[in-house]
Amino acid sequence: MATATVKKRTPVFGPEHNGIVMTPWEFDRAEFAEGWRYELIRGVLIVSSTPLRNERDPNQYLGFLLLLYQETHPQGSILNATLPEEVVVTGESRRRADRVIWTGLGRLPTREDVPSIIAEFVSAGRRNWLRDYEMKRDEYRAIGVQQYWIINRFDHTLTVYTFSGTKTRKRVYHQNQVYKTELLPGFELPLARLFALADRWEGEEATPP
Repeated sequence: MATATVKKRTPVFGPEHNGIVMTPWEFDRAEFAEGWRYELIRGVLIVSSTPLRNERDPNQYLGFLLLLYQETHPQGSILNATLPEEVVVTGESRRRADRVIWTGLGRLPTREDVPSIIAEFVSAGRRNWLRDYEMKRDEYRAIGVQQYWIINRFDHTLTVYTFSGTKTRKRVYHQNQVYKTELLPGFELPLARLFALADRWEGEEATPP
């Protein structure tokens, strides 16, 4: 009599698994329940809620401007691709970046290509601010990211870190300014419009610290 083979069911990870220990190999091959953000930080699975509207709306606008630049500007072909909610490998960790941008490749990026620019939209909470302004900055610099944009809708600032070898340059832009970068010649980011889109969703969450 033949013995039936029971196929082992692949586990699906969700918010109830927040804080478990996991290896990079396990994370890269895992299945995750939709509707949540998953990161691997120093061997620990971190599960958080998806971005609120006051983060998604300006991020969508940023993506629109980038694609418009790519398709209509004479120098727009330097932009190879831009994606929201992309997993970025930083050594043993896996960061979920709000937006990544690849430039100057002359082709679509592969999984091995480090983004030229990473943009993060700051969430409320001191822990989130520490993560965005310090931890992610150091991790992105270590893997070869050229620029790191921190978009802070609470104080209406854009902080740009430019990494060149061992040197780091920091500049802060305010909402009445238009940001331009040498990595995207001719591209302009009107900060007033970006923050206005975030502000119109006021009340989505608690007041930041």
